[in-house]
This record gives sequence, C-alpha cells and structure tokens, in this order.
Amino acid sequence: MTAMTFSTTALPPRARLVTPALLLRFVSIMACSVGFFLPLAAVPLLADATATPGAGNPGLAGGLANGALLAATVVGELLSPWLMKRLGARFVLAAGLALLGAPTFLLLFSVSLPMLAATAVLRGLGFALAIVAGGAVTAALVPSERRGEGLAIAGLVSAIPSLFALPLGVWLSQASGAQVVFVIAGAVPLLALASVHALPLLGSRQASAAVTSSSSVRSSSGIIAGLRSPELLRPALVFAASAAVAGVVVTCVPGALTGAASTLAPILLLVQPAAASAGRWLAGRFGDRLGHNRLFIPGIALSAAGMAAMAATASVPLLIAGAAVFGLGFGALQNSTISAMYERADESLFGTVSALWNAGYDGGMAVGALAIGTLAALIGSTAAFLALALTLPVALVLVRRTSSTTR
Repeated sequence: MTAMTFSTTALPPRARLVTPALLLRFVSIMACSVGFFLPLAAVPLLADATATPGAGNPGLAGGLANGALLAATVVGELLSPWLMKRLGARFVLAAGLALLGAPTFLLLFSVSLPMLAATAVLRGLGFALAIVAGGAVTAALVPSERRGEGLAIAGLVSAIPSLFALPLGVWLSQASGAQVVFVIAGAVPLLALASVHALPLLGSRQASAAVTSSSSVRSSSGIIAGLRSPELLRPALVFAASAAVAGVVVTCVPGALTGAASTLAPILLLVQPAAASAGRWLAGRFGDRLGHNRLFIPGIALSAAGMAAMAATASVPLLIAGAAVFGLGFGALQNSTISAMYERADESLFGTVSALWNAGYDGGMAVGALAIGTLAALIGSTAAFLALALTLPVALVLVRRTSSTTR
C-alpha cells in the first residue's frame, strides 16, 4: 500500500508594505494635514472678528475666506495631472507644500479680508497639488497586491493629524493668538520639503514595481482622460455620492439637532470621522483579498442606513448609531473606490486617478450640503435627510455597470 504524502510547499511571502520610502512619504502626508486643517476653523473666526461692523451678515467674511480656499482646492486638483505630466509628481508635491506653507506667514502682517482671501487661494492651490501628486506617489510606493491596505494606512496617517488639528487651531488661536497658529501652519509644510527630495520618482524602478501588469486603462494622462474612462469615472461618482452625504453630515445635521440631542454636535463630528477611519482600514484589509468592487454595495448600504438614522434629529441613540454606521460605510467607500481606480490605471494615470477622486470628494461634499440645505428650507430637515438616504442607493446602478465592465 503506497504511503500517502502531503505537500508542504510554503506559501509565497507577501510583499513588504511599509518601506523606508513609504515612511518618508508619511512625513509630507502629516505635514499637509497640519498645514491645511490647523487654520481651517481659526481663519473664519478671525475674519468675522475683524470684519467691518455693520457690513452685513456676521458670518459672511469667514464664509468668503474658506470659500476661496475650497474653490482654489478644486481648481488645483483639476490642474494637477497636467502639471505632473510636465514637471513630475515629486516636483508638484514639493510646490504644493511650499504654496501651502509660505503664504501663511503673510497673515502675520495683515489679517484683512483681502489678505485672508488671497492667502486662502494660494494655500488651497498648494493643498490640492500636494494631495493629488502625493496620492499618486503613495500609490506607486505600495505593492499592487496590497495597495488597498497601503492606502488605508496612508489615510489613517492623514486623518489622525487632521482630526486633532482642527480643534487645536481654534484653541491655540483663543489661548495664544492667531499668530501662533499661522507660524505652525506655515512652518510644518516647509520643513517637510526636506523629505520630498529623497522620494523615488514616479516611473523609477521602485515605483513602477508597484504597478500591476494587468492594468486595464492605458492612455495619456490628464483629467480629460479620466472623465472619458468609464472604468475610472464610475467609482469616482460612487464615492462622490457618498461624499455628498458626508457634506450634509458635517454641514447640515449639527444645526438641525433638536431637544436633548442639540448638544451632541461635537460628539457627532467626532464619531463619524473615527468610524470612517475604521471603515477605511477594514476596507483596505479585506478589499485586497476579496476585490474592492465587492465593497461598493455594503458601503452604499451602510451610508444610506446611517443617514436615515440621523434623520431622527431629536433621538440621541439613533444619531450616535447613525453617525457610526455612516462613518463605516463612508470609510469603506473612501478606500475601495480609489483602490479600484488605481487597480485599473497605468502609472501614467495615477495623477489623474488622484485628481478625479479628490475632486469627487470635494465636489460631492459641496453639492450635497448645498442641495440638502436648500431642500430642508422647503420641506424640513428630517424629510430632506430621509430623501437623501433614499436617493443614495441610485448609485447602485453605477456599481452594477462597473462590475459588469470589470468582468
């Protein structure tokens, strides 16, 4: 009788995820978050405080300052792929950090509304260049078979500083003066410039090793290339739909709370991004193994369920649970959509992927907040929030077409 034998062949080792180059990239990620978010809430407060008395709406000056910042950010995101094609991702990342940091020092000499708006435009452009070019560099630095997990870790490295920088900027401004905020927000991105020079160039051997040989989208780089590619555009639109809900959660829900829940706004705004970070990490862990497309439907379902729960603006348990559930779904879509886009793109389109996804993020948040704010004035907050929750599953049509194209 022949003896039965078993194969003991070892599984191939997984590619190393956190490399010295990726750790170096984390420096500019954290610097970008600190430089952008530290003054984000402090500047509108300062603008309103220094506005001419009797000039109209007391919140108008602050809105103009941050409006200029966000508008410039979207413009910069759309221009970034064109600049990267001509100057290189590393140069554009360095230019973004310089534009984000250096103009902030001008506010040490004047905080008039024209100066606040002008520096906001420059800083918005800088932030856009840094996140788009930096995102492309990050994607190229992580192995393709672990890209979802690598992007999730990079997302956490960005999210944690931004989570603390926003309230810290307000506290520092009140405790020590806005000048301290401006010095820190200006110095940190400039100091991070030293780390950019040592990053590998996009297209080098280290970076190109991260690009899958089965990329299905291969064309000239640029934002138009992304808009013409359904394989890239559909995941971006799926995420933009969820980002529209996020814009409502941040902008509209806190002001609509009633009764005992009216004091929950700070907790709500802490629970949602914390849950989103957890959702993003889980999506990175499981997306690489199961397929990033498979997480689109659970992400949409969780986002819609969370928004529906938060429509109960007077119920403390439903609000907290809704913020947590929505955060998990939003975080899952954050990671799965951009991972799926990178998976389908050649390295020449990495900048386009980053720009398209970030533009969907910012544009979705702005459109969602504006649309639901207008609708709430007509039919009430609760009905508007429920309408948004019921509308979100329409994005499933895009998911189905994306899955069909992939197969």
